[in-house]
Amino acid sequence: MKRILVTGGAGFLGSHLCARLLKDGHDVLCADNFFTGSKANIARLIGNPYFELMRHDVTFPLYVEVDRIFNLACPASPIHYQRDPVQTTKTSVHGAINMLGLAKRVKARIFQASTSEVYGDPEEHPQPESYWGRVNPIGPRSCYDEGKRCAETLFFDYQRQHDLDIKVVRIFNTYGPHMHPNDGRVVSNFIVQALRGEDITIYGDGSQTRSFCYVDDMIEGFVRMMDSEAGFAGPVNLGNPGEYTMLQLAENVLRLTGSSSQLIFRPLPTDDPRQRQPDITLARQHLGWEPRVELEEGLKETIAYFRKLIDA
Repeated sequence: MKRILVTGGAGFLGSHLCARLLKDGHDVLCADNFFTGSKANIARLIGNPYFELMRHDVTFPLYVEVDRIFNLACPASPIHYQRDPVQTTKTSVHGAINMLGLAKRVKARIFQASTSEVYGDPEEHPQPESYWGRVNPIGPRSCYDEGKRCAETLFFDYQRQHDLDIKVVRIFNTYGPHMHPNDGRVVSNFIVQALRGEDITIYGDGSQTRSFCYVDDMIEGFVRMMDSEAGFAGPVNLGNPGEYTMLQLAENVLRLTGSSSQLIFRPLPTDDPRQRQPDITLARQHLGWEPRVELEEGLKETIAYFRKLIDA
C-alpha cells in the first residue's frame, strides 16, 4: 500500500484514477478546489477508510506526507479554462511549483498530467514526443497551452536540478463517464445535444480530426507510467491513434442515440487545431500500453452515463 495524493481528484480523470488506486489497494488523498470537479464524481468513494477528500487549491502550498503524487489539477476544456485565464495559468505553473516542492520535501515520485495541446496546431502529423509544437503564446487558448508547457519545463528542471523522480504524460482527447455535460468538449457536446434533440453544433466544416481515447484506457496508461522504471521520465503520449473527423463522430453519436438532431455549422474557434493524432510508439515500447476500447463501445458507455444524468 502506498499513500498517494491526486490533485484534481474530483474531476473527470481524477475521479476515475482515485477509484482505480483504491481498487489496487492504495491509500488515496484526493485534493480538489471544485472549480470544475464534482463531489458527485467521488460520492461512491466517500466512506472508504482508505479515501480522504480535501478541499484545496494547488496554487497554495500543501503539506502532507505521501509516497506518490499525481498532479491532475487544472481545468481542461476551453469553456472552463478561458473563464479565468489568469487562474488557469496560475494553476498550471504555481500548482506545478507547489507539488514539485512537496515531492522534493517528502522524496515522492511525481506524475504530471500534461496535454496534447503543447503541440498547438501541429505541422507534424501524427505528433511524436520529439515534436516541439506550434503554439500561439498570446491567443485565447494560450493560458492552458503555455501553462502546461511551462509546467513540463518545471518538471524537467526539478529533475535536473534536484534529481527528482518525475513522470510526464501528454493526454490526447479522452472521453467517458464523469465528463462535465457543459464542458464544451466535442464528445460531451454531441451526446448531450443529441439526447436533448437539439441541433448538433459543428465548428468549421467538420473535416478537422481528433483521436478519442476511452477513460479506462487512459487511467491504465497513467498507472503504468507511474509504475514504470526509474529514470524513464517521458514525456509520453497517451491517446488513441484512431483518427476521426468531427462529421464522423457526429454521425456515430446520432446513430447510437437514435436522435433526429440536425447538424449545424459554426465558425472555427481561434487557434483550434486542424489535426490531432498521437504517435504512441514510446508508450508501446516502455509501458506495453495501447488503447483497447473501440470508439463505438466507449460511446455507448458514455451515452448511457449522460442519458441517466439528463433523465435524473
